[in-house]
Amino acid sequence: MRIAATADLHFTPQGYTKLKDQFEKVRDQADVLVLAGDLTNFGQPDEMEPLLNVLVRLRVPTIVVLGNHDYESGKEAELARLICSSGIKLLDGSAYERDGVGFAGTKGFVGGFGRGMLTAFGEREIKEFVRVSVDEALKLERAMSQLRTKKRVVVLHYSPIAETVQGEAPEIFPFMGSSRLAEVVDRHGADFVLHGHAHHGKPDGRTTGGVAVHNVAISLLQAQEPSRVYRIFDV
Repeated sequence: MRIAATADLHFTPQGYTKLKDQFEKVRDQADVLVLAGDLTNFGQPDEMEPLLNVLVRLRVPTIVVLGNHDYESGKEAELARLICSSGIKLLDGSAYERDGVGFAGTKGFVGGFGRGMLTAFGEREIKEFVRVSVDEALKLERAMSQLRTKKRVVVLHYSPIAETVQGEAPEIFPFMGSSRLAEVVDRHGADFVLHGHAHHGKPDGRTTGGVAVHNVAISLLQAQEPSRVYRIFDV
């Protein structure tokens, strides 16, 4: 299976024609399209609807997770309904199997990496913050436990490792993702992980357990090649 993957489109209706042109060849180059979050700029339905129009017309099976921008306006449930009603597969603590390849995904959350990972100690507000991070890891655990395929791809918005956020300002590393996600991946095993969010990060890294992790933020792809809007993976 050939997978075209990208993230952080931050789509607005003004970009309709440009995006349509950028993705016109994806059907000839890939069997599946994966979007790793931040589909919209402000999480508004009037941003999502024309984007879905572009994606549906591609006639390529499409798998997505939401990102933090898609939550900005508090309308993520409405966005999810629009996505699902268009026939696009939304992963939110859920799994999807196609042609012998399993996809497990969730948005993920922040919290930091390794020894710097925030723990549930101190004020109630800190504990609530950490609880969200733990809940997202548990959602990924649930999704991965549903897969019965040997080939597995994990789709996240936030990064599971620090390596692929290198290039961002060190001060914001804790807001780029969480090692809790990598712990779940290593426990269940995967061929690779796709994520976005780190616009200035590195394209490739590995979890402690050796699973390949790929940052497919569109800004990162275009920094390497201006016309590049997705990356192709074989699994």
